[in-house]
Amino acid sequence: MSAHEVVALTAPAALAQVRLLVVGDVMLDRYWFGDVSRISPEAPVPIVRIEKREERLGGAANVARNAAALGAKTSLLGVVGDDEAGSQVERLLEGGGIHSYLQRDAAISTIIKLRVIGRQQQMLRIDFEDAPSDEVLRDKLAQFNALLPHYDVVILSDYAKGSLVNVAEMIKAARAAGKIVMVDPKGDDFSRYAGASVLTPNKSELRRVVGNWSTEEQLTERAQQMRAQLGLDALLLTRSEEGMSLYTADAVLHMPTDAREVFDVSGAGDTVIATMAAMLGAGMDLGDAVRTANRAGGIVVGKLGTATVTRDELFPQ
Repeated sequence: MSAHEVVALTAPAALAQVRLLVVGDVMLDRYWFGDVSRISPEAPVPIVRIEKREERLGGAANVARNAAALGAKTSLLGVVGDDEAGSQVERLLEGGGIHSYLQRDAAISTIIKLRVIGRQQQMLRIDFEDAPSDEVLRDKLAQFNALLPHYDVVILSDYAKGSLVNVAEMIKAARAAGKIVMVDPKGDDFSRYAGASVLTPNKSELRRVVGNWSTEEQLTERAQQMRAQLGLDALLLTRSEEGMSLYTADAVLHMPTDAREVFDVSGAGDTVIATMAAMLGAGMDLGDAVRTANRAGGIVVGKLGTATVTRDELFPQ
């Protein structure tokens, strides 16, 4: 029996023991599906007659949804508004078996991404977003420190919406407590993520920080330099159709994409970081965890919208 087959057999049982805390920007994804049959007489835009509506967890909540779908004991710490959308997020978390530590901020509205889809094509996205208040963010940091002893792995899911202004303090506290800390970064300054276990930028996010590259050697040099400067155990670069590259102090591991059919890439990064974190928590080594996450990403891009991968899809019998 190969090492991979052993991993496939043992991981599902081990996943049920993983205690995973997701922290970050919580959103509600709304999908309006309809038929497009004519152009508006008021402007040169299509008219979509809405026939179906769906609501799904988005942002950090989608990361938690992905981890829970794999069987990990998953909790979510974040901020939503004291509104109908916030209540819907709570209901969806409960339905997904995710323990909620959401804080309600009466001063803001819950972040909503509304997508209008006609004939299976996304035609429009409308975003509603507010940054959390300072008082709620202080309470969130205190709650994070109180929750930390009860979890094995921490995922910090940064969508640059204001929920992770204390990310440096969170990483420092989690690492001091011996936790695995995975970070999905945003912005042009990664210094606030220093000391994390693994950083998972995509190509455009990394390019904003290290500049452009013209060769694979140049990319490796810049990625390794940043990994060393930030004191990371590893840097995982997600590269869309080019697959993934894992940079550690000892090696560079390239994996081609595992996607058979690309239907929708939204939320694929959430699936990758959630899968990798869950597998590391279950005791997989870094290389096998990345290979499994790559396979999960290949599955989820074949689905519409922010979707998840189940344990049975990832480890078919």
